[in-house]
Amino acid sequence: MPKFLKIAAAQSRTLDTTANTLKQLETKVKEAAAESVDLILFPEVYLGGYPRSATFGAKIGERTPDGYHQYLSYFQGAIDLGDTPEGGDEDWVSRRLPTNENGVRGDGIREELERIAHETGVYVVTGVLERSGGTLYCSVVYVDPAKGIVGKRRKVLPTGSERLVWGQGQPRSLKAVSTTIKGVKICLAAAICWENYMPLLRQALYQQNVNLYLAPTADGRPTWLPLMQTIGFEGRTFVVSSNQAVRDDQLPEWISEVKREGKFISGGGSCIISPFGKVLAGPSWDKDGELLIQELDFEECEKGRLDLDVAGSYSRNDSFHLTVKGLDLIPPP
Repeated sequence: MPKFLKIAAAQSRTLDTTANTLKQLETKVKEAAAESVDLILFPEVYLGGYPRSATFGAKIGERTPDGYHQYLSYFQGAIDLGDTPEGGDEDWVSRRLPTNENGVRGDGIREELERIAHETGVYVVTGVLERSGGTLYCSVVYVDPAKGIVGKRRKVLPTGSERLVWGQGQPRSLKAVSTTIKGVKICLAAAICWENYMPLLRQALYQQNVNLYLAPTADGRPTWLPLMQTIGFEGRTFVVSSNQAVRDDQLPEWISEVKREGKFISGGGSCIISPFGKVLAGPSWDKDGELLIQELDFEECEKGRLDLDVAGSYSRNDSFHLTVKGLDLIPPP
């Protein structure tokens, strides 16, 4: 019997404030709920924003006063989920970390995301700019409508100039999350942007038997789509990728390095891919706010394992063995 779920990729851009972006997220989730969507993915650092074109006044051996002001503006738009710089893992997820006198930890956005998922019945996965201590992280949260946030991970290796403003996440947070929606068992995990070019990281997700591979990104190049197709085919998994379509005049005012000519500085390219590498939806170009929705039959993942299971019969795990520090690669129950 087919196992269908409706999955959406939101090609939605970050707005002028985090509060406004959160309101937009809620609007998009409600829009998805009206279409009977079961799970929705938002782009990389959707809450907080991707600082495209910003230099933060940095050269080798030199930082400028304007660069420090840029970082302050960016930092103030980040969200505080109440986690530690090291990462509280299950203690954070289960709310076992110490709280203040009001029983609160963080700035309340965690609770808002949980409310939105609960009220709409939609499983929400979104990129966030997370702050902890004085460090920023490119993070993803998994928000279950019934259980609240059931997982969070931080990008393990920011790319290029991202390394100036984002800290490195813990590889142990690459743990997949399992859930059952309408009787369909889903094992999902997110690889953020160019983490998808890390073969061993991809394999770490495949070995956990992921059948819904999420790829929030800021890469709007035409080379992104074939990578997503490769991952779908290679992992025999559905792939959902979400990016922002944003013009140069829509970037924050504190990003002074860009000419504001109304041109797309990122065209998007959000897409949904089958376990056989077929493009099911998208890529969507130059369309801010578009919602890609596709009904997926998760039995297709199992069919594809007939001739290719890179974590099992096609892995030669008697000779090749992958380990990730601090991460158990056994598929979640």
